[in-house]
Amino acid sequence: MAERLIGAIEAGGTKFVLALAREDGQVLAETRVATRRPEECFPEVADFFRRAVAEHGPIASFGVASFGPIDIDPASADYGRFTTTPKPGWAGARFHDCLGEFGAPIVVDTDVNGAALGEWAMGAGQGCRTLAYTTIGTGIGTGVVQSGRSLAGFSHFEAGHIAVVRDPAIDPFPGRCPFHGDCLEGLASGPAIEDRWGTSLSKLASPAEKVELIAGYLGQLAANLVLLHMPDRLVFGGGVMKTPGLIEALRLATERLLGGYVRAAQLDPGLERYIVLPGLGDEAGITGAILLGKSAL
Repeated sequence: MAERLIGAIEAGGTKFVLALAREDGQVLAETRVATRRPEECFPEVADFFRRAVAEHGPIASFGVASFGPIDIDPASADYGRFTTTPKPGWAGARFHDCLGEFGAPIVVDTDVNGAALGEWAMGAGQGCRTLAYTTIGTGIGTGVVQSGRSLAGFSHFEAGHIAVVRDPAIDPFPGRCPFHGDCLEGLASGPAIEDRWGTSLSKLASPAEKVELIAGYLGQLAANLVLLHMPDRLVFGGGVMKTPGLIEALRLATERLLGGYVRAAQLDPGLERYIVLPGLGDEAGITGAILLGKSAL
């Protein structure tokens, strides 16, 4: 019997990564589409998969790892539909609108849950029972995977919107989140950094103090992830985390905030093995999307 084919989508804040893959993960076709409004994006997405089907054969399932907020409850009538996303035009859009024509089951999860799954299975989270993956980029989000399944409640986690401690005397920037102002995403995401200083963190002159400031905010998230989930490892990815010195500053901030309260073999001195960059690099999300599609088979 011919191996079944999986359509995969990693839908991010700036781009969609589209792929057609075999069950073993081998990618047969891949492209990128700029994230615009759904009426512009969705026709390109459908066209890519139509061409992929014409060349390689029918798609047996789809896996979608997407930005949100988005309904990820398979029992919901709005499964796969965007809810209160601040991204213009996306509230109410649904992935089934552009993928339904292919007649294949569709599994939808968040982009960070997809990346967490990819890292857990094939990246820096291999060997972990519980893994937390956080992306720091256009937005901030965390996915938590336990034994190969992403965790959620009535909806997915929204770690990027936790309240963090900000000293206005040190950081007068009020934040840019349209809902909460100076929540974590409003203070430490890529757009927040550019609003505050006029450029990306990696391009700032003499950035040490600024790196330490952002690391302090991210450390509050990391410490809370330890206290709430006790994961075996924390993976931090996304464009902002490529800033030289940020991962090291994040480890120091997290260790300081934990204050020695949690004692475990996983928490090595200095946290060099505990807080790490993605093993799959920028491929974590699409790898996870393929695994989500595979789960539908």
